[in-house]
Amino acid sequence: MRMENKGVWGGLMEKTALVTGVGRRAGLGAAICRKLASDGFNIVFTWWGQYDSEMPWGKDEQTVSELIQELEQAGVRAAAVEADLEQPQAAAEILMKAEEAMGQPPTVLVNNAAVSINDHLGNVTAEALDRHYAVNTRAVVLLIQAFTAKLPKEEKGSIVNIATGWSQGQMPDELSYVVTKSAAETLVHSVSSQLMKRGIRLNAVNPGPTDTGWMSAELKQELKELFPDGRIGKPEDAARAVAWLAGDEAAWITGQVLHSEGGFLNRDGQGTDL
Repeated sequence: MRMENKGVWGGLMEKTALVTGVGRRAGLGAAICRKLASDGFNIVFTWWGQYDSEMPWGKDEQTVSELIQELEQAGVRAAAVEADLEQPQAAAEILMKAEEAMGQPPTVLVNNAAVSINDHLGNVTAEALDRHYAVNTRAVVLLIQAFTAKLPKEEKGSIVNIATGWSQGQMPDELSYVVTKSAAETLVHSVSSQLMKRGIRLNAVNPGPTDTGWMSAELKQELKELFPDGRIGKPEDAARAVAWLAGDEAAWITGQVLHSEGGFLNRDGQGTDL
């Protein structure tokens, strides 16, 4: 199925989105893929099973094949690229493979992938900082660079970074994560005007605490009390915000960080005793 892109500001290319960090069907990345597919975007997504294998939720062996099937049933084309974003060459390789899969470079990039392993000032290590930096900062910069280089200059594009809530409240027990993931917002403030000259919009979405299967029952109860609506954020909540920023209705929006967290009443924690 070929869909001419009447949107992303009227370009002639197909609507194609590249979404990084889609390791689990219950995750934010998968929800973003589903929502963009429902809006008519062909989808290329990246995954890295080794990282999920290290996490408490474990690797979802069926994610890739079943998500591709689900997206294709929505009437779009879909492809997956396994990529270790800790490797410096990964960004360029991902954009190359995405273009090979779809016959054109993507018109939308969603930087969703992240490393998030809790640590704090008392136990943080150089190795942990380096690993978080490689994925949460360096890879995001290089993906934006490769996306911009691949997109024809006559085409319009959109980039959405998934940010964190560091600017909304302290996160002392997620030190390596917050120090490096904050780049998702820093980049928006630093290069959005430069990219706009190329017709590429750059924004970010902070999804707030989102129930993607990683929360314990105790944490869910604690967090639920901090949401005025009485429920925790769902992946679909942030996915709608991402899709809006990626699409034509946000054609005049760039350089913004959208906090999609339902009025979350952030209570700054004091962190682990040092």
